[in-house]
Amino acid sequence: MMQDPSEISSLTHLDSQGQAQMVDVSTKEITRRQAVAAARVRMAATTFEAIETGNTPKGDVLGTARIAGIMAAKQTSQLIPLCHPLPLHKVEIQIVPDPQLPGYHIQASITTKAETGVEMEALTAVSIAALTLYDMAKGLEKSIQIESIRLLSKTGGKSGDYREEGVTR
Repeated sequence: MMQDPSEISSLTHLDSQGQAQMVDVSTKEITRRQAVAAARVRMAATTFEAIETGNTPKGDVLGTARIAGIMAAKQTSQLIPLCHPLPLHKVEIQIVPDPQLPGYHIQASITTKAETGVEMEALTAVSIAALTLYDMAKGLEKSIQIESIRLLSKTGGKSGDYREEGVTR
C-alpha cells in the first residue's frame, strides 16, 4: 500500500517515492547528546540467588552482560538499518539487583558529541545486556523474562529534551 505523498515528506527515513533512505545529517550542528534507556529482567528467586552468590554454570553473569551492553552500543549502526555510526564518548551500563522482582534493572547511559542522537545505542545496549543475562542464566531457568525496554531520557539535538514521566535522572 503506497502512502499519501504529503505523509511521506514528514517521515525522514523515506524519500519522496517512499523508499528507505539514510537521513542526511551533514548540515546538523555537532552537539553533546545523551540518552538513557532501561530494561528489566525477571526470574525465579532461586535463579536470582544463584546469580547473586556467583553460583552459575557459565561464570560472571552480570559482568558479561555489562560488557555485552557496551559492545552492542558500539555496534548499533551495524545492527539497526539506517542508523548512523557515531563516536561514543561514554557508555555506562548499570545492572541493579532487585530481590522483590526478583531480577535485575538494567540501565544504559550513552554520551556523544555528534549530529544525531544516541537513543538507538542506549536501547540496543540494554536489550543486548538483558539478552546476555538470559543466555548466561538459561541453564538455570528457561522462563526468564525480559521486560519494559524503553527510553528514559534524551538530551540535545533539534527535537529537544525528552524525559519519561516520573524519571528524575
